[in-house]
Amino acid sequence: MRLRNKVVLITGAGSGIGRSAALLFAKEGAQVVVNDLASEAGEETAAIIRSDGGEAVFIQADVTDPDSVQKMVERAIGAFGRIDVLFNNAGISGVGALHEVEPDAWDRIVSVNVRGVYLPNKYVLPHMMERRSGSIINMSSCVAEIGLARRASYAATKGAVLALTKSMQVDYASYNIRVNALLPGTILTPFVENFLKQSYADPQAGLDGIKKRQLSGELGRPEDVAQAALFLASDESKFMMGSPLYIDGGVVFGKNA
Repeated sequence: MRLRNKVVLITGAGSGIGRSAALLFAKEGAQVVVNDLASEAGEETAAIIRSDGGEAVFIQADVTDPDSVQKMVERAIGAFGRIDVLFNNAGISGVGALHEVEPDAWDRIVSVNVRGVYLPNKYVLPHMMERRSGSIINMSSCVAEIGLARRASYAATKGAVLALTKSMQVDYASYNIRVNALLPGTILTPFVENFLKQSYADPQAGLDGIKKRQLSGELGRPEDVAQAALFLASDESKFMMGSPLYIDGGVVFGKNA
């Protein structure tokens, strides 16, 4: 019960990494606020937690909309009285070299991946500052540290999240608020499965190619990232501040011969 008596808000918790984290956090004793833009998926995550004896509420909100996020945070505070952990997990991907990315597509990924981290932080932080306690986990990516073909827009946003994390930590350390970032490699989520189907004539060949980037020879699972998020959410990581935590199967610091 590493999160006993802690209230956790997870954005994008309707599927993939967000759902895995929500289920794991609940098993570790947290009261979980499940957020997603997709109501059916978010409600399902909360229902699974409750059916397993945990405590969870679903709040539908668009992380790119200030009014929507502010109301979500107010509802979460109203339901549980506080937010101890904020996991900014919601995000989308983008494919294409820079000259191939249309302005609307660029604006969309920046809105979700950067604005969608800024807004929940903005509205949760005052509550954490008042209580002088909190842990914030921002979802970056290992592509913030490496060059990867045809991922210009995605890499730009995840690099921004990593830089934001470090800057935030300086501003809020005096309030006993920790801010850290997760940097996953390629994780086998429903999104990645759909990406493979849409982007490759032979999805299995595409998958095999992606596996070769990682020293592990396999893709990560949502549960792998959820376990890392649990560590950052818990008091076990109390001496980690402004840190990137890699869960990438060896992409950043390794190279296959």
